[in-house]
Amino acid sequence: MQKKRIGVLTSGGDAPGMNAAIRAIVRSAEIEGYEVYGIEKGYRGLIDGEMKKLESLLVTDIIHKGGTLLYSGRCEEFKMPEGRLKAKASCQKFGIDVLIVLGGDGSLEGAMKFSKLGIPCIGLPVTIDNDVVSSEYSIGFDSAVNTATEIIDKTRDTARSHGRCLIAEVMGRDSGNLALSVAVACGAAAVLIPEVDVVRSEEILIDNILERKSMGMHSSLVVVSEGCKNKHRIPDLIAGKVGCDVRMSVLGHVQRGGSPTAKDRVFASQVGEFAVRLIKRRLNRAVVVIGGNIVDIDLDEVLRPREGNTMDLYRLVNTISK
Repeated sequence: MQKKRIGVLTSGGDAPGMNAAIRAIVRSAEIEGYEVYGIEKGYRGLIDGEMKKLESLLVTDIIHKGGTLLYSGRCEEFKMPEGRLKAKASCQKFGIDVLIVLGGDGSLEGAMKFSKLGIPCIGLPVTIDNDVVSSEYSIGFDSAVNTATEIIDKTRDTARSHGRCLIAEVMGRDSGNLALSVAVACGAAAVLIPEVDVVRSEEILIDNILERKSMGMHSSLVVVSEGCKNKHRIPDLIAGKVGCDVRMSVLGHVQRGGSPTAKDRVFASQVGEFAVRLIKRRLNRAVVVIGGNIVDIDLDEVLRPREGNTMDLYRLVNTISK
């Protein structure tokens, strides 16, 4: 009798910890007697049938490596019903019984829609933006926060030496989660995120910097999320209102790279093994964090926002920014 065959793919933006999750899936699957096929280039590879068998030896010494062994990407064709039907045909051709998808909200939405075609799916939240709304944590977030923090710490040494205001732009798309954690970790004077009204956030920013200046602190750090629509006018606003020299640093894709932190390696290993164990119990699930615990929810609920106040860190930045 043929062994149950699992397909695994990484989709969307890469994130540190993807390889750790792949490793856990492959090794846990072997223990359960399953075969694992790695699908390269995300949903594009699923449509085109770019698959290879993954065994324990192939995932040796990858837990500490950034990026993804399977490559990643976005696929517009998969968003269309015709594309998903082609992907289903590939699964049937290669005998894929279950598909495990590692990615952000768009990737997990794709898994949810694909499962409606009769191919069981399990989704794992992987994104440095930490914006999978049903989960409190996503693989790669801690690594990105640490990378951004390290870079900003070094850059602000120069800003402090010249009495400048440093504006550091971090990634995050339309979510301010990454910016908030980085702002707290770096002791920022202010943070700008898409979730807060533009006018109000600018008022707080200027007030905080002016208060610091009145206390004799001539250098300030402002962390800005890339999704802020007003980010380009902030340097001129600060220069005009505060009267200080301003420099803007865009961290960019370096935040996605590098070796994953210990936290991301452990978490990725846990959810990868959890996903394999799910196969015997129930399918079409997403593995998420709720209340600090790793649990599974229905894929149909993966885009349902979790309860709780996501603005606690915004309040904290402005409370202890002085």
